[in-house]
Amino acid sequence: MIQYFKNTDHQTIAIDKAEDAVWVNVLPPLKQEEFTELSETMEIPIDFLKDSLDIDERSRYEIEDDVKLIVIKTPTENNSFNLNDSFYITIPICIILTHNQIVTVNSFENEAIKKFLNSFQNRNPDRINLMVLKIFEKITSNFQDYLKEINTRRNNLEQKLYDSNRNEELLQLMRIQKSFVYFITALRSNELLMMKISRTNILKLNEEERDLLEDLIVETSQALEMANTYTNILNSTLDAFASIISNNQNDVLKRLTTLTIFLSVPVLIASIYGMNVPIPYKDSHMAFWLPVILSIIILGFVIWNYAKRARR
Repeated sequence: MIQYFKNTDHQTIAIDKAEDAVWVNVLPPLKQEEFTELSETMEIPIDFLKDSLDIDERSRYEIEDDVKLIVIKTPTENNSFNLNDSFYITIPICIILTHNQIVTVNSFENEAIKKFLNSFQNRNPDRINLMVLKIFEKITSNFQDYLKEINTRRNNLEQKLYDSNRNEELLQLMRIQKSFVYFITALRSNELLMMKISRTNILKLNEEERDLLEDLIVETSQALEMANTYTNILNSTLDAFASIISNNQNDVLKRLTTLTIFLSVPVLIASIYGMNVPIPYKDSHMAFWLPVILSIIILGFVIWNYAKRARR
Protein backbone atom coordinates (compact mmCIF):
# COMPACT_ATOMS: atom_id res chain seq x y z
CA MET A 1 0.00 0.00 0.00
CA ILE A 2 1.29 3.45 -0.93
CA GLN A 3 0.31 6.66 0.84
CA TYR A 4 0.94 10.14 -0.55
CA PHE A 5 0.99 13.17 1.75
CA LYS A 6 1.60 16.85 1.46
CA ASN A 7 1.55 19.63 3.99
CA THR A 8 -0.74 22.60 3.29
CA ASP A 9 -1.25 25.39 5.83
CA HIS A 10 0.12 23.13 8.59
CA GLN A 11 -2.36 20.41 7.73
CA THR A 12 -1.48 16.93 6.53
CA ILE A 13 -3.43 16.08 3.41
CA ALA A 14 -3.53 12.66 1.76
CA ILE A 15 -3.48 12.87 -2.01
CA ASP A 16 -3.62 10.42 -4.93
CA LYS A 17 -0.60 11.43 -7.05
CA ALA A 18 3.08 10.97 -6.34
CA GLU A 19 4.10 14.04 -8.34
CA ASP A 20 2.47 16.48 -5.94
CA ALA A 21 3.42 14.65 -2.75
CA VAL A 22 6.15 15.72 -0.36
CA TRP A 23 6.17 12.46 1.57
CA VAL A 24 5.44 9.02 0.09
CA ASN A 25 4.97 6.24 2.62
CA VAL A 26 5.00 2.58 1.51
CA LEU A 27 3.36 0.15 3.92
CA PRO A 28 2.69 -3.60 3.88
CA PRO A 29 1.32 -5.49 2.11
CA LEU A 30 4.08 -4.74 -0.40
CA LYS A 31 3.41 -5.58 -4.05
CA GLN A 32 5.83 -5.86 -6.94
CA GLU A 33 3.49 -3.84 -9.17
CA GLU A 34 3.51 -0.93 -6.73
CA PHE A 35 7.29 -0.99 -6.52
CA THR A 36 7.58 -0.94 -10.30
CA GLU A 37 5.08 1.92 -10.68
CA LEU A 38 6.72 3.99 -7.95
CA SER A 39 10.17 3.36 -9.39
CA GLU A 40 9.10 4.56 -12.85
CA THR A 41 7.06 7.51 -11.61
CA MET A 42 9.67 8.93 -9.22
CA GLU A 43 12.78 7.65 -11.03
CA ILE A 44 13.95 5.60 -8.06
CA PRO A 45 16.17 2.51 -8.50
CA ILE A 46 13.99 -0.53 -7.87
CA ASP A 47 16.63 -2.02 -5.55
CA PHE A 48 16.25 0.94 -3.19
CA LEU A 49 12.58 0.07 -2.74
CA LYS A 50 13.21 -3.64 -2.23
CA ASP A 51 15.98 -3.30 0.35
CA SER A 52 13.45 -3.00 3.17
CA LEU A 53 12.18 -6.52 2.42
CA ASP A 54 15.36 -7.99 3.89
CA ILE A 55 14.83 -7.97 7.64
CA ASP A 56 18.57 -8.45 8.20
CA GLU A 57 19.52 -5.36 6.16
CA ARG A 58 22.09 -3.29 8.06
CA SER A 59 21.99 0.46 8.58
CA ARG A 60 23.78 2.22 5.73
CA TYR A 61 23.44 4.86 3.04
CA GLU A 62 23.91 4.74 -0.72
CA ILE A 63 23.72 7.20 -3.60
CA GLU A 64 22.73 6.35 -7.18
CA ASP A 65 21.72 8.79 -9.94
CA ASP A 66 21.36 11.64 -7.42
CA VAL A 67 18.89 9.54 -5.43
CA LYS A 68 19.95 8.92 -1.83
CA LEU A 69 19.04 5.80 0.13
CA ILE A 70 19.30 5.62 3.92
CA VAL A 71 18.57 2.34 5.69
CA ILE A 72 18.09 2.55 9.45
CA LYS A 73 16.87 -0.02 11.96
CA THR A 74 13.90 0.51 14.26
CA PRO A 75 12.43 -1.66 17.05
CA THR A 76 9.05 -3.34 16.88
CA GLU A 77 7.15 -6.03 18.73
CA ASN A 78 7.63 -9.57 17.50
CA ASN A 79 4.29 -11.07 16.47
CA SER A 80 5.73 -14.56 15.98
CA PHE A 81 3.73 -17.42 17.47
CA ASN A 82 6.95 -19.24 18.40
CA LEU A 83 7.26 -19.04 22.17
CA ASN A 84 11.06 -19.26 21.92
CA ASP A 85 11.42 -16.09 19.83
CA SER A 86 12.34 -12.73 21.32
CA PHE A 87 9.66 -10.31 22.48
CA TYR A 88 11.05 -7.55 20.23
CA ILE A 89 12.97 -7.46 16.98
CA THR A 90 14.47 -4.72 14.81
CA ILE A 91 13.40 -4.05 11.24
CA PRO A 92 14.83 -1.79 8.52
CA ILE A 93 13.24 1.44 7.34
CA CYS A 94 14.34 2.67 3.93
CA ILE A 95 14.40 6.45 3.55
CA ILE A 96 14.78 7.53 -0.07
CA LEU A 97 15.50 11.14 -0.98
CA THR A 98 14.77 12.39 -4.47
CA HIS A 99 15.17 15.96 -5.67
CA ASN A 100 12.24 17.35 -3.68
CA GLN A 101 10.50 14.36 -2.10
CA ILE A 102 11.04 11.85 0.66
CA VAL A 103 9.96 8.19 0.41
CA THR A 104 9.82 5.78 3.35
CA VAL A 105 9.49 2.04 2.78
CA ASN A 106 8.48 -0.24 5.67
CA SER A 107 8.35 -4.02 5.58
CA PHE A 108 6.33 -3.93 8.84
CA GLU A 109 4.15 -1.35 10.48
CA ASN A 110 6.14 0.47 13.14
CA GLU A 111 5.63 3.16 15.74
CA ALA A 112 8.32 5.52 14.42
CA ILE A 113 6.53 6.21 11.13
CA LYS A 114 3.17 6.48 12.90
CA LYS A 115 4.59 9.12 15.26
CA PHE A 116 6.18 10.95 12.35
CA LEU A 117 2.85 10.97 10.50
CA ASN A 118 1.06 12.37 13.55
CA SER A 119 3.54 15.25 13.72
CA PHE A 120 3.95 15.76 9.98
CA GLN A 121 1.71 18.81 9.98
CA ASN A 122 4.29 20.55 12.19
CA ARG A 123 7.13 19.92 9.73
CA ASN A 124 8.50 22.23 7.11
CA PRO A 125 8.10 20.21 3.88
CA ASP A 126 10.77 22.28 2.15
CA ARG A 127 13.43 21.03 4.55
CA ILE A 128 13.64 17.36 3.61
CA ASN A 129 16.89 16.88 5.51
CA LEU A 130 15.20 18.00 8.72
CA MET A 131 12.40 15.52 8.07
CA VAL A 132 14.98 12.74 7.83
CA LEU A 133 16.51 13.79 11.14
CA LYS A 134 13.07 13.84 12.75
CA ILE A 135 12.52 10.25 11.61
CA PHE A 136 15.88 9.42 13.23
CA GLU A 137 14.65 11.15 16.37
CA LYS A 138 11.45 9.08 16.48
CA ILE A 139 13.43 5.87 15.99
CA THR A 140 15.87 6.72 18.79
CA SER A 141 12.97 7.63 21.07
CA ASN A 142 11.32 4.29 20.27
CA PHE A 143 14.49 2.42 21.24
CA GLN A 144 14.61 4.20 24.60
CA ASP A 145 10.91 3.56 25.27
CA TYR A 146 11.18 -0.13 24.39
CA LEU A 147 14.31 -0.51 26.52
CA LYS A 148 12.51 0.91 29.55
CA GLU A 149 9.55 -1.38 28.88
CA ILE A 150 11.80 -4.43 28.55
CA ASN A 151 13.65 -3.55 31.75
CA THR A 152 10.35 -3.25 33.64
CA ARG A 153 9.28 -6.64 32.32
CA ARG A 154 12.64 -8.09 33.34
CA ASN A 155 12.25 -6.80 36.90
CA ASN A 156 8.76 -8.31 37.16
CA LEU A 157 9.94 -11.68 35.86
CA GLU A 158 12.87 -11.74 38.27
CA GLN A 159 10.54 -11.05 41.19
CA LYS A 160 8.26 -13.89 40.09
CA LEU A 161 11.28 -16.14 39.73
CA TYR A 162 12.37 -15.42 43.31
CA ASP A 163 8.94 -16.51 44.51
CA SER A 164 8.21 -19.49 42.27
CA ASN A 165 11.44 -20.90 40.74
CA ARG A 166 9.50 -22.01 37.66
CA ASN A 167 10.94 -22.65 34.23
CA GLU A 168 8.40 -20.34 32.57
CA GLU A 169 9.99 -17.19 33.97
CA LEU A 170 13.46 -18.39 32.97
CA LEU A 171 12.29 -18.96 29.39
CA GLN A 172 10.78 -15.47 29.25
CA LEU A 173 14.03 -13.97 30.55
CA MET A 174 15.83 -15.75 27.72
CA ARG A 175 13.39 -14.15 25.25
CA ILE A 176 14.23 -10.76 26.76
CA GLN A 177 17.92 -11.59 26.39
CA LYS A 178 17.37 -12.22 22.68
CA SER A 179 15.58 -8.87 22.39
CA PHE A 180 18.60 -7.10 23.90
CA VAL A 181 20.86 -8.76 21.33
CA TYR A 182 18.71 -7.37 18.49
CA PHE A 183 18.66 -3.91 20.08
CA ILE A 184 22.41 -3.73 20.72
CA THR A 185 23.21 -4.80 17.16
CA ALA A 186 20.75 -2.30 15.64
CA LEU A 187 21.77 0.60 17.90
CA ARG A 188 25.44 0.07 17.17
CA SER A 189 24.67 0.01 13.44
CA ASN A 190 22.49 3.14 13.69
CA GLU A 191 25.17 4.96 15.63
CA LEU A 192 27.79 4.21 12.99
CA LEU A 193 25.37 5.35 10.27
CA MET A 194 24.70 8.69 11.95
CA MET A 195 28.38 9.27 12.62
CA LYS A 196 29.17 8.54 8.97
CA ILE A 197 26.42 10.92 7.80
CA SER A 198 27.82 13.60 10.11
CA ARG A 199 31.37 13.03 8.90
CA THR A 200 30.61 12.93 5.16
CA ASN A 201 27.66 15.37 5.27
CA ILE A 202 25.95 13.64 2.34
CA LEU A 203 22.69 15.35 3.31
CA LYS A 204 24.34 18.78 3.12
CA LEU A 205 23.07 19.77 6.53
CA ASN A 206 23.20 23.33 7.78
CA GLU A 207 24.56 24.24 11.20
CA GLU A 208 21.23 23.78 12.99
CA GLU A 209 20.67 20.38 11.40
CA ARG A 210 24.21 19.24 12.20
CA ASP A 211 23.66 20.16 15.85
CA LEU A 212 20.45 18.11 15.85
CA LEU A 213 22.29 15.16 14.29
CA GLU A 214 25.01 15.39 16.94
CA ASP A 215 22.33 15.31 19.64
CA LEU A 216 20.80 12.23 18.01
CA ILE A 217 24.19 10.51 17.99
CA VAL A 218 24.52 11.20 21.71
CA GLU A 219 21.00 9.87 22.40
CA THR A 220 21.70 6.75 20.32
CA SER A 221 24.90 6.19 22.30
CA GLN A 222 22.94 6.54 25.52
CA ALA A 223 20.37 4.01 24.30
CA LEU A 224 23.19 1.64 23.35
CA GLU A 225 24.72 2.05 26.80
CA MET A 226 21.33 1.36 28.39
CA ALA A 227 20.96 -1.80 26.34
CA ASN A 228 24.44 -2.99 27.29
CA THR A 229 23.80 -2.26 30.97
CA TYR A 230 20.48 -4.09 31.00
CA THR A 231 22.09 -7.01 29.16
CA ASN A 232 24.89 -7.27 31.71
CA ILE A 233 22.37 -7.17 34.56
CA LEU A 234 20.27 -9.87 32.92
CA ASN A 235 23.32 -12.07 32.25
CA SER A 236 24.43 -11.69 35.86
CA THR A 237 20.95 -12.54 37.05
CA LEU A 238 20.75 -15.67 34.89
CA ASP A 239 24.20 -16.74 36.10
CA ALA A 240 23.14 -16.20 39.71
CA PHE A 241 19.98 -18.24 39.23
CA ALA A 242 22.01 -20.99 37.55
CA SER A 243 24.26 -21.11 40.62
CA ILE A 244 21.24 -21.15 42.94
CA ILE A 245 19.67 -24.00 40.98
CA SER A 246 22.96 -25.91 41.07
CA ASN A 247 23.30 -25.39 44.83
CA ASN A 248 19.71 -26.52 45.40
CA GLN A 249 20.33 -29.59 43.30
CA ASN A 250 23.44 -30.41 45.32
CA ASP A 251 21.49 -30.05 48.57
CA VAL A 252 18.78 -32.41 47.33
CA LEU A 253 21.35 -34.98 46.20
CA LYS A 254 23.13 -34.67 49.55
CA ARG A 255 19.90 -35.37 51.45
CA LEU A 256 19.04 -38.31 49.20
CA THR A 257 22.54 -39.76 49.63
CA THR A 258 22.34 -39.40 53.42
CA LEU A 259 18.91 -41.05 53.50
CA THR A 260 20.23 -43.89 51.34
CA ILE A 261 23.11 -44.46 53.79
CA PHE A 262 20.74 -44.48 56.77
CA LEU A 263 18.44 -47.00 55.14
CA SER A 264 21.28 -49.24 53.98
CA VAL A 265 22.06 -50.29 57.61
CA PRO A 266 18.72 -51.95 58.45
CA VAL A 267 18.49 -53.27 54.90
CA LEU A 268 21.89 -54.97 55.31
CA ILE A 269 20.95 -56.61 58.62
CA ALA A 270 17.56 -57.68 57.32
CA SER A 271 19.20 -59.13 54.22
CA ILE A 272 21.62 -61.20 56.33
CA TYR A 273 18.85 -62.57 58.52
CA GLY A 274 16.70 -63.22 55.52
CA MET A 275 19.16 -65.56 53.81
CA ASN A 276 18.08 -69.18 53.45
CA VAL A 277 21.00 -70.55 55.52
CA PRO A 278 21.41 -71.52 59.19
CA ILE A 279 21.68 -68.37 61.36
CA PRO A 280 22.18 -67.87 65.10
CA TYR A 281 19.08 -67.76 67.33
CA LYS A 282 16.79 -68.86 64.51
CA ASP A 283 14.72 -70.95 66.94
CA SER A 284 14.62 -68.28 69.63
CA HIS A 285 11.50 -66.25 70.35
CA MET A 286 13.76 -63.18 69.80
CA ALA A 287 14.48 -64.16 66.19
CA PHE A 288 12.40 -61.24 64.91
CA TRP A 289 13.18 -58.61 67.50
CA LEU A 290 16.92 -59.22 67.57
CA PRO A 291 17.65 -57.84 64.02
CA VAL A 292 15.16 -55.04 64.60
CA ILE A 293 16.81 -53.92 67.81
CA LEU A 294 20.27 -54.35 66.32
CA SER A 295 19.26 -52.28 63.31
CA ILE A 296 17.88 -49.50 65.49
CA ILE A 297 21.03 -49.39 67.63
CA ILE A 298 23.40 -49.25 64.65
CA LEU A 299 21.18 -46.74 62.81
CA GLY A 300 21.04 -44.54 65.88
CA PHE A 301 24.83 -44.61 66.14
CA VAL A 302 25.20 -43.67 62.45
CA ILE A 303 22.72 -40.76 62.77
CA TRP A 304 24.43 -39.52 65.94
CA ASN A 305 27.84 -39.66 64.30
CA TYR A 306 26.52 -37.83 61.17
CA ALA A 307 24.87 -35.11 63.26
CA LYS A 308 28.06 -34.66 65.28
CA ARG A 309 30.14 -34.20 62.13
CA ALA A 310 27.55 -31.87 60.57
CA ARG A 311 27.78 -29.48 63.56
CA ARG A 312 31.52 -29.04 63.13
